[in-house]
Amino acid sequence: MKRLNAYAAMAALGMMFLSGCATKPAAYDYTEYQRAKPAILLVLPPLNDTPEVNATPSIWANATRPLAEAGYYVMPVTLVNETLKQNGVTTAHDAQDIPYPKLRDFFGADAAMYLKVTQYGTSYQVISSNTTVKLEGRLIDLRSGTVLWQGSAVASSAEQNQQSQGGLVGALVTALVKQVISTTTDESYKYAGIASARLMTPHYNGILPGPRSPDYGKPPAAQ
Repeated sequence: MKRLNAYAAMAALGMMFLSGCATKPAAYDYTEYQRAKPAILLVLPPLNDTPEVNATPSIWANATRPLAEAGYYVMPVTLVNETLKQNGVTTAHDAQDIPYPKLRDFFGADAAMYLKVTQYGTSYQVISSNTTVKLEGRLIDLRSGTVLWQGSAVASSAEQNQQSQGGLVGALVTALVKQVISTTTDESYKYAGIASARLMTPHYNGILPGPRSPDYGKPPAAQ
C-alpha cells in the first residue's frame, strides 16, 4: 500500500510540475462523455509499440486501479484475460479489434479503455540512464462507438533529477550500473504504475470522476 501511495504522490507531483511549467491546453470537450455516463469499464490488453515484452502485462496490471479509485466499476484483468483466451483471443491486437457490440455482450461494460505503450524501458545515454514509460489511451463507448476521451502520459526516472557526484567516469559507471539493475529488475514496472495513474486519474483534461466518486458529475478541477 505504501508503494502504491508513493506512485500516486509522484503522479500528483508530476501533474503539478507539468501544469506549472507549460501553458495549459484548451479545456477538453466532455459533451459526449457526460451524455454517455459510463459506469462499468473494461480495460483491454494494451498494444505494445516497443521491443519490450513486459510492456503489455505491466501496463495492464497497473491500469485498473486508478479507474477504480476514480469511481468506476472496472472488470478484473484476470477475468478479462481468461474470457479472451477462452474465445481464442490471445494478442492485444486481436482483443482491440473485437467489434464493440461483441465486447459489450461478453463483458456487459459501458465503455472500454484502449491503451497503447509507445515507450517502455531503460536507455543508456552516455552519463545518464533513464527509465521511461509512455502510453496513450482512448475511452470508447461500447454502445455507440463514440470516443468519449483520449489522452497520453509519461513517467520517467529523469524526473528525480539524480545527478552523479563522482565526476565524468563515476557518472558513466553509475549510469551503466543503473541501466543493468533497472533492466534485470524491471524498474519500468514502477513507472508503468505512475504513468497509468497520470493518464487515468481525474485531472485537468483527464477522465471524469465515476459514479462511485463524491465528485461525480463535476469536471476535473483545473490544476
